Amino acid sequence: MNSEEIKETNSNTEQKQSPKPLKKLVRVNKAAPANNSEYQGEHEAPQYENPPVVTLRETQDGEYRGRYEAEPVKTKKNPKREWQDVLVKAMSITLSLAVIIILILTLPIVNFKEKDGSSRGVSLIYFIRNYKWLGDIEGELDKSKVDVQLNPDIDHENLNDGLDLPQLIEGQYSVLFLGFDEEVINTDIMWVLQFDILAAKLNILQIPRDTCLPDYTNAPSGKFNSIYHNGKDSSVPKIQNVVDAVQENFGIPIDAYITTACYDIVDMVDLVGGIPMHLDNKIIYEAGKVIPAGDVNLTGEQAEWFMRFRHEWLQGDVGRVQNQRRFMAAAMRKLINIAGGEGGHNQLYKYIKEIYDNKWLATDMTINDLTKLADFAGTLSMENVLVNMVPGEESDPVKYNDNLVYSVHKNETIAMLNKYFRPYQRPMTTRDTAIVEFITNHKHNVFDDTSATFNDLENSTEPMRDPNKAPEWTDE
Repeated sequence: MNSEEIKETNSNTEQKQSPKPLKKLVRVNKAAPANNSEYQGEHEAPQYENPPVVTLRETQDGEYRGRYEAEPVKTKKNPKREWQDVLVKAMSITLSLAVIIILILTLPIVNFKEKDGSSRGVSLIYFIRNYKWLGDIEGELDKSKVDVQLNPDIDHENLNDGLDLPQLIEGQYSVLFLGFDEEVINTDIMWVLQFDILAAKLNILQIPRDTCLPDYTNAPSGKFNSIYHNGKDSSVPKIQNVVDAVQENFGIPIDAYITTACYDIVDMVDLVGGIPMHLDNKIIYEAGKVIPAGDVNLTGEQAEWFMRFRHEWLQGDVGRVQNQRRFMAAAMRKLINIAGGEGGHNQLYKYIKEIYDNKWLATDMTINDLTKLADFAGTLSMENVLVNMVPGEESDPVKYNDNLVYSVHKNETIAMLNKYFRPYQRPMTTRDTAIVEFITNHKHNVFDDTSATFNDLENSTEPMRDPNKAPEWTDE
């Protein structure tokens, strides 16, 4: 490129890059307001025709808390969402209450007195299940002087039956059951129920109401059924006199007691829906009180008539005792059926709880103890429940204060007790019993061997009747 071409090129470049003339500046009058709402700058807020009214938020002390008070936001309500919110709140409250209740029931907030006299904090659940709510009716038993007479050949230290009951002898639990008459004075039913837990058996001892134990009652008749109301020792609870008589004469340490009246038996039988039985002949308890023959489901009233009926039996009160064991077998069958049904455990507990709540019985047992025994009884077969009556015979009326009493056969009774009721005790001797025998020359021995299983009793017949004792009235 020559010098002329270079000059021409530079000349063209200078022409293209020559500066533009400056725009004339106009002075802005800040005092003069804008005449329009036209946007005036990049970051200048737009103008409103009706600017919002600014109100100050004030508290009770008048102090300013913010520049503007926010206008309430109106939203459209959602019914479904509102319902969900209510449900969540309700569930939260329920859950909170449940937690509080669980804490109240489980925390050791109740002072509980143990059997040894010591006290400790326990949960409310423990207290309810282990407190003797009905123990105050008859009172507590004094077990401090009971001679248990343990068999030295048995290793008692290592015995454990697994039920965790308050027992005098591990492996067994003995309950005295008394059924009162209408006046709650005399005892028409006297049973000792000995649960042999280790052997999975139940042995029942029936004591005839006319059994003569004059050293334990102030009644002229000297009969066992009067000990409760007329016991010799007035300084102890009435039930203690009866328990002492059982322990000192029959050598069975009593762990607990249950008492009930005949009218309470009515309610309890009705509660479980009656007791199915087969009757060989109709029973006329009184005029208008008739139990038909055949297969019947005894109501509460009929059950009472059945167990107390004695007038027509050839053997009097012994016949009644024999008939009572037939009822016990039928009741046991009903218990087994309940326990074996759907929800059997819960159903038994409901029955026991209702009986307990209605005070249809008095006992020093807790609901927990009763439930354990009921569960155990429900596992027994009818062949593993054995009933024995105290061996003896009815005496001549002149034998004791002109009263017809039941005289115990001493040696036969000791033999029976050793065979069935002392599995963990040493054998009883004549020195270990306070039995008074009024008839030494036995005229009868029919009552000396009365053992019968519940399985046998289910198919047994009624006791012999005396045709001369038929009632003057009829059911027609």
